[in-house]
Amino acid sequence: MSVSKLSEEMVLAGTEVEVFTTTANGPDELEVEHGKAISIDGVKVTYFKRLTKDHSHFSPALLKHLWHTVKSFDVVHVHAWWNLVSVLSCWIAVKRGVPVVISPRGTLSAYSFTNKNNLSKSLMHSLIGKRLLKKSAIHVTSDREKQAMEELISPKKIFNIPNFIKLPDQVPFLSPPDDGCLKLIFLSRIEEKKGLEILFNALTSVNISYHLTIAGDGDPVYVQKLRALAAQLDIAKNVTWLGFVKNDKFEILHQHDLMVLPSYDENFGNVVIESLGVGTAVLISKNVGLANYVEENGLGWVCDNDTGSFSKLINLIGNEKDQLNRIRREAINRIKNDFNEEVLRKKYVDMYAQIINNG
Repeated sequence: MSVSKLSEEMVLAGTEVEVFTTTANGPDELEVEHGKAISIDGVKVTYFKRLTKDHSHFSPALLKHLWHTVKSFDVVHVHAWWNLVSVLSCWIAVKRGVPVVISPRGTLSAYSFTNKNNLSKSLMHSLIGKRLLKKSAIHVTSDREKQAMEELISPKKIFNIPNFIKLPDQVPFLSPPDDGCLKLIFLSRIEEKKGLEILFNALTSVNISYHLTIAGDGDPVYVQKLRALAAQLDIAKNVTWLGFVKNDKFEILHQHDLMVLPSYDENFGNVVIESLGVGTAVLISKNVGLANYVEENGLGWVCDNDTGSFSKLINLIGNEKDQLNRIRREAINRIKNDFNEEVLRKKYVDMYAQIINNG
């Protein structure tokens, strides 16, 4: 979502954008024509077949096409890391003398090195990754991610610009009734990094009336494990599993009192802005990139990533509905001002101009 929105906004800013990507659609493949550019929401996109079905996304056709065409571009923007498309595309651009900017999208952090495939990541980083990153500019989306980059690598320059977030033009939804029940919502993909086990265990110590809605999907085996944990902790009766939501996600967010995100590692957290953009306060771990923004602007609560911190704050918030109402009144305009698309467009265009001018 972040990459597509950025591409669309850059077209609106008057730049010429082309996207090269693979046919990856989770474990499946998108049913699109390979190697032929098409227009999607005003953006020129070319899909290339991948050979591997895992997160390596190896696509010789994409890399070959990039090798032959890369010199026709002023800058190459690589999104994410630790896959063969990202790393080898970066290598091609560096080899061919075209400036590169990399948006790690949460893939370059201390947590990412230890989370999955840590041996292969360490080998890739020492053999080729570290050298490529030194020759590239880095784009981060929060102060927390910037600090993580500075501790891990030494790039040419680091640019800190938030993601573009698609928000509704208006919020015509009805606010949730105050029936004495604190309505919590988790809206994200469901995976270990998101810390749902912490939240579930915290709810066993909550002594106010609450209901948790989980909107999102993930690996079926892991989702079933979480359902079993909810039953084991005797909180299943207070949990609703919605599955993946898309078109009505803003209305669903608005119908809740508090969006909860207990992640172990989050470089930005689009859902934080999406929630605040419709007036719903947030409770997030200090490991979420937007934690400082939320705390400094009084738009929610930030806590340590443990069960005691979450349960304590949920109990507190349930008895301070006036704070939830204040945030509902103030958050929408604040988010519109701070994440104004026209302002962000200028920042991204300026970033690309600096990268091009500095080679």
